Amino acid sequence: MKFEEYQSKASTTALYPNRFSNLEYPTLGLTGEAGEVANIVKKIQRDFGGEITDEIRAKLKDELGDVLWYISACADELSLTLEEIAEFNVEKLAARHQRK
Repeated sequence: MKFEEYQSKASTTALYPNRFSNLEYPTLGLTGEAGEVANIVKKIQRDFGGEITDEIRAKLKDELGDVLWYISACADELSLTLEEIAEFNVEKLAARHQRK
């Protein structure tokens, strides 16, 4: 799936107050979901000796999908596309890499 298709489909599922004028809601959701990812990774260290099982991988896939949804919603709130964000990020990283 391409970023444009994902963002379009994800946008149809966004149901929160003041859509397109409420950056706070998806930003708070993003931090919550990122925290869930971090918590699972913490438990990998604590409970599984660093081993990522298929069950854990599936949980992380689910939570990372939620992170992606909230990133997409933040992008919508800012009138940005995921593609724009990805391209900008890769260019920034490449420039940083060249300076080293």
